[in-house]
Amino acid sequence: MATDTDWKLPRTFNSTSGDVRWGRLGQPGRLPVVLLHGTPFSSYVWRAVARSLARHHQVFVWDMPGYGTSEKAVGQDVSLAAQGQVFTELLSHWGLEEPLVVAHDFGGAVALRAHLLHGARYRALALVDPVALAPWGSPFFRLVGEHSDVFEQLPRALHRALVREYVGSASSRGLHPTVLDRLVGPWLDGLGQAAFYRQIAQADQRYTDEIQGRYSGIGVPTLVCWGEDDTWLPVAKGRELAALIPGARFEPIAGAGHLVQEDAPAELTATLIAFLHQPL
Repeated sequence: MATDTDWKLPRTFNSTSGDVRWGRLGQPGRLPVVLLHGTPFSSYVWRAVARSLARHHQVFVWDMPGYGTSEKAVGQDVSLAAQGQVFTELLSHWGLEEPLVVAHDFGGAVALRAHLLHGARYRALALVDPVALAPWGSPFFRLVGEHSDVFEQLPRALHRALVREYVGSASSRGLHPTVLDRLVGPWLDGLGQAAFYRQIAQADQRYTDEIQGRYSGIGVPTLVCWGEDDTWLPVAKGRELAALIPGARFEPIAGAGHLVQEDAPAELTATLIAFLHQPL
């Protein structure tokens, strides 16, 4: 697929966790859709889906604090708790009272926390391979989280190789080299290297444990879709999550790993459009 090296977020919002870069596609006045990325990614993974949805919607994209082109700072709170608060702030800033929400990976937990803990209202919610059910986190993820201060001191070349290998493993088909470069780029300078290990160190499962028991109270139309070849979060988690949310639909995406947006963008877009355009 196209690598879209010109993907940019032109606007800035000063959140409680630092400056957030964001952008908007599509015509004002159309039904709004907000896209949330996961970790260690950015809004860049949504570029193809966002442009397709913008034909009929106004689409909002953003890089979470500590990710992509948004602010990265020493001592920054980039936890799921902080991101849920920031997302609530953004919805208010955008003036969106009840948007359609599509969230991937950690973005799923962010959207769920904003909805269940902060009162954010959605017209409908689509969760794509979300972090939502315990246990989560690969052995590598847990190792880094327990020793982030050591990993922060890795020589730059070793850090680059580690991040490239880790990010690349999210795709079952293999990432285009330019896409891989774009996804790992924000993590490679001095600020980025520290930020990469900071976000893992702050990825505490208690932030999903706090809301897992509330999924049965979700009352908005919900779609759970999952890459069948996801090695980060097994597809069985998707079926389990869908069973916990009243009326939720489960849609597996064949031939896709955790980064469904890169492995099967056409299939994912078609699934989302069918869900978002149904009578709600």
